[in-house]
Amino acid sequence: MALDDTLALPFFDDGHRRFAEALARWADVKLPTLPHGDVDAACRARVKALGEAGLLKAVVPAEHGGLHAKLDVRTLCIAREILAFRDGLADFSFAMQGLGTGSISLYGSDELKRRYLPPVRDGRAIAAFALSEPEAGSDVAALAMTAKPDGATHTRLDGEKTWISNGGIADHYVVFARSGEAPGAKGLSAFVVDADTPGLSIAERIEVIAPHPLATLKFDAVRVPLANRLGKPGEGFKVAMATLDIFRSTVGAAALGFARRALHETIEHAATRKLFGAPLGDLQMTQAAIADSITDVDASALLVYRAAWTKDIGVTGLGAARVTSEAAMAKMFATEAAQRVIDRAVQLHGGLGVKKGVKVEELYREIRALRIYEGATEVQKIVIAREALKSRAGKPALAAE
Repeated sequence: MALDDTLALPFFDDGHRRFAEALARWADVKLPTLPHGDVDAACRARVKALGEAGLLKAVVPAEHGGLHAKLDVRTLCIAREILAFRDGLADFSFAMQGLGTGSISLYGSDELKRRYLPPVRDGRAIAAFALSEPEAGSDVAALAMTAKPDGATHTRLDGEKTWISNGGIADHYVVFARSGEAPGAKGLSAFVVDADTPGLSIAERIEVIAPHPLATLKFDAVRVPLANRLGKPGEGFKVAMATLDIFRSTVGAAALGFARRALHETIEHAATRKLFGAPLGDLQMTQAAIADSITDVDASALLVYRAAWTKDIGVTGLGAARVTSEAAMAKMFATEAAQRVIDRAVQLHGGLGVKKGVKVEELYREIRALRIYEGATEVQKIVIAREALKSRAGKPALAAE
């Protein structure tokens, strides 16, 4: 099932199909012309190009020039799948513009939305989401960074954030800190912090196997206006989870794009590579690997777009307030399946599969992080099981079975 076949499913409307067609056409023409050497410059170029083409309208609501009244998860997933198929850094650039403003779209004041959303939409500003810390990744409730009152109108942020995508090149960060209204998750708050705020510095640039701009941020008595808070005091965990509820499915969509590309490369290679006097694809073991990969890709597509459709529309026609389990399943399965598909592609390419510059080698490096960020696979399993156990409570025996 190719993307065109997926888009024919009843999860989508004609607007989604037109968006996919326009994005794919743009990506095929524009992305090959953009720089690849310096990762910071490459990301800036992609954000600028996406903005100029109007494609970043997908990451902001219509009241601020976006495509839909609210963030449409199906559109975000389509975009990430199409971009990931062609260029991992383009997918990253698009995704972070959304993740770095999603909390503002959901919980920001009218003034914050007016100030931060249009520049991101137009590709004139780069956004970032600063949640993880050296001792708090998947366990958000363990955040140690503090937000303490600083006069009547400001708060003071002290601490570190790490593994922050777009760290060092972002114009603003959505930052989560312990404000102390209650213990654990109920004592966090979220703030928008401009990158040039005094006391905010880049402690380290982090290099990873698939080059992306990542950094550790240090906050040393960073004064932030209380007007920059997202939601109410103590609602930081709620803000973070609501944002991830939208964007977690899109991680699965990016993995799906990588997997589709690996499958495409595998089929092309199997059809043209001669082995023992016949195409590699004539071997039954090759055919078995291709069949497994096709099934992994199709199953991933169904889980990803089921989760996106449920969030956008759902059985009520109004969408679901939360898709915790659906998004966790989509993210978990699609990223793990993509790892399998890409590993098979590398194996079937033989020595070429590990040669730098060959697409499947690039995909092998790109996919690994997706199984970790926005909740590692092991965490998703806990989320899925807990949601099932929670939903069972109070149900009749027949329904529970």
